[in-house]
Amino acid sequence: MFPYVSPPDESAKRDALARQDQLTKPAGALGRLEELGVWVAACQGVCPPKPFTRPRVVVFAGDHGVAAKGVSAYPSEVTAQMVANFLAGGAAVNVLAATAGATVRVVDMSVAVRTAAPEQVTEFKVRQGSGSIDHEDALTEDEVKAAVEAGKTIADQEVDGGADLLVAGDMGIGNTTPAAVIVAALTGAEPVAVVGRGTGIDDRTWMRKTAAIRDALRRARKVSADPAALLRTTAGADIAAMAGFLAQAAVRRTPVILDGVVSGAAALVAEELAPGARLWWVAGHQSTEPSHKLALEQLGLEPLLDMNMRLGEGSGALTALPLVAMAARILAEMATFQDANISGPADAARPADTDTSAPADLSDPADA
Repeated sequence: MFPYVSPPDESAKRDALARQDQLTKPAGALGRLEELGVWVAACQGVCPPKPFTRPRVVVFAGDHGVAAKGVSAYPSEVTAQMVANFLAGGAAVNVLAATAGATVRVVDMSVAVRTAAPEQVTEFKVRQGSGSIDHEDALTEDEVKAAVEAGKTIADQEVDGGADLLVAGDMGIGNTTPAAVIVAALTGAEPVAVVGRGTGIDDRTWMRKTAAIRDALRRARKVSADPAALLRTTAGADIAAMAGFLAQAAVRRTPVILDGVVSGAAALVAEELAPGARLWWVAGHQSTEPSHKLALEQLGLEPLLDMNMRLGEGSGALTALPLVAMAARILAEMATFQDANISGPADAARPADTDTSAPADLSDPADA
């Protein structure tokens, strides 16, 4: 379904590591900002790295049949209402994106009702809603293919349009339920280990959500070795499209900041679809959803932030975006010791006449 994913450029990485050692600071003094800068340089294939000029957020919207089981604190109609809110610029993702210098695109993949959104929002819509995954497939085989292909096409459109840093956001009432099932299926976790509070559910709703995840997981585990079948059984079109988007971004050698649990679940599937894609991603934050931590551990990604966030929409990734931008600019724009005519780290070599074969005896002669 996807071609070979080549890793970020090793030559640029080596150059970036060497440059980091020459910047006017002690080596390692900027911590993970240094690692991030090296990653950006490797992704761009050049050192010093270029500043990001068109960060782009794509929010994948879709409803989930399992929401009818009472697994969320909000009714399903909120999904369509939030799509309208995104388009009006009134959501958290809009404010965070504007602050971080990014722009937002919304894609209706499977909202349960027809919306008044413009055609560019609905052109890839696969269906209205999805099957209730506790007892039926979320999608048909053809719908999975259509959704994944839509995600690939959207990634191509964004990269061809000049996007140089991508974020995948989500909007869908009940979407943390299929996300948790996907994570459990691919990590071997038990249902109680992946069930979170999502939109802020109470204990009774949490029990209903746990039961739905348990029932869905019985079906999902049978097909966990087949990513397309897992998407058919468990994901909505929004999550399937996000998986295709993340995989194709890697194919197109474009870095991605991952968001929360839904993007984490989609990323697990994307890594199965396109092995090596994870090298092109950085985890923006650690969600409060327990399955998100499991997903990031499986991907080998360490989150940049832990702000107790659980909104989705791409909000956590956008909160981390300034860090990624700073990291690139630090590596590119800080002076080197030579540029600034500043002495570098002291030469640790000892004088030639000093015997360094053994430590000096500092004991008091009186102790002998």
